[in-house]
Amino acid sequence: MDRIEQGLEASLLPTSEENAIDENRRKLMGTEVIAEAKKQAWLAGPLISVNLLLFCLQMISVMFVGHLGELALAAASMATSFASVTGFSLLMGMASALDTFCGQSYGAKQHHMLGIHLQRAIFVLLLVSIPLSLIWANSGHILVALGQDPEIAAEAGRYARFMIPSIFAYGPLQCHVRFLQAQNIVFPMMISSGVTTLLHILACWVLIFKSGLGNRGAALANAISYWINLLSLAFYVNFSPTCKKTWTGLSNETLHMHNLLNFLRLAFPSAVMVCLETWSFEMMVLLSGLLPNPRLETSVLSICFNTSSLIYMIPFGLSGAISTRVSNELGAQRPKAASLAVRITMFMVLSEGLLVGLIMILLRRAWGYCYSSQEEVVKYVENMIPLLAISYLLDGIQSVLSGTARGCGWQKIGAFVNLGAFYLVGIPSSILFAFVMHIGGKGLWMGIICALFVQGLSLLVITLHSNWEHEAKKANDRVYSSIQ
Repeated sequence: MDRIEQGLEASLLPTSEENAIDENRRKLMGTEVIAEAKKQAWLAGPLISVNLLLFCLQMISVMFVGHLGELALAAASMATSFASVTGFSLLMGMASALDTFCGQSYGAKQHHMLGIHLQRAIFVLLLVSIPLSLIWANSGHILVALGQDPEIAAEAGRYARFMIPSIFAYGPLQCHVRFLQAQNIVFPMMISSGVTTLLHILACWVLIFKSGLGNRGAALANAISYWINLLSLAFYVNFSPTCKKTWTGLSNETLHMHNLLNFLRLAFPSAVMVCLETWSFEMMVLLSGLLPNPRLETSVLSICFNTSSLIYMIPFGLSGAISTRVSNELGAQRPKAASLAVRITMFMVLSEGLLVGLIMILLRRAWGYCYSSQEEVVKYVENMIPLLAISYLLDGIQSVLSGTARGCGWQKIGAFVNLGAFYLVGIPSSILFAFVMHIGGKGLWMGIICALFVQGLSLLVITLHSNWEHEAKKANDRVYSSIQ
């Protein structure tokens, strides 16, 4: 009998030890998940504020111009859209290559390389801004050639010319944002953007109503605000002790041809990723003008586009956070931590997307009155909101996965995914639904939903089949290949 009891005790002991080990593993995993979620929230919260405040600069200017009359408003809106398509989206996309370079260098503790990457990016973006400024200088003629109303196009051209100083501040500003974001320094950016936005309101009031410049004063106010934001961040980078290791002054390494080419190999696909998606949304607004009752369709599609752009700042902040976390962890050779960060952010964006989508649906009728008092417009917006909620959820998912792609350096893959999703699936689907099946503006937005679904699914499949150990090795090679 004693032998039997001893045998039972011996057989139970390993099981007890295994259970204890499993329990410790679960506790450790829970601790890691909570710690990662806190890091994500710490990063994403300020980034959401920064993106929202930067987005509001253009919106505030257009709102002020709206009080000058229909022609001034139409011209400012057209010039702002033209500037976004031909300039801002391209520069923002190119600057996002720093998500990879700066983030991975910081994770690898090659701190001095961040300043060199920053200088290199600013140099390239300033060069690119020169031909873009020439396009803006001739925007009036270009818009007429594209079939726009001559009077509105001429006024939009004058507005765009006053915006030219903006483009030379916007690129370096985006570079500074990425530089600081890679180091998890986000609160100074939030403060700088907040102060700039408050000053922008004052600048718009003075330059539009008091100086006699009219709507051109709004364009000039944009330029002043971008320069204020840029100079404040540049001052912080130069004199703050938190950037002492990452900013060591100007360096000759900036202009080494090999490293310039390496930057361009990521910068151009990064720009293509951003531009292909931005242009497709703008194209939906243009296509709405070809539908029956174009005034109603264009008005409603513009409301939907502005709404989606505004609330997109939430997942866009999460996208910046996951880009930073993935690049930092891969640079530090911690592939499992990078993989965990992606899973946690996906859970966060899904939860947030469902919550915001539900709020949108519950407030769908009231939202229309924020833009118009016409019952026809309000009713149409109310019917569009459920589609908008679906697209918002899908857009959030792809945004996080796109951030993961930037953190890993998959910009080329992302560019091909966006090309296929939006131009082989999305736009043809929009044309089919809107013009062949006669669904109208809803059909155009259904095409966007198809594009976002294909985009998100493709990026998800790529992410799930990734070898994170291999990605960490690639990050290591990328970091040290740029060190001379």
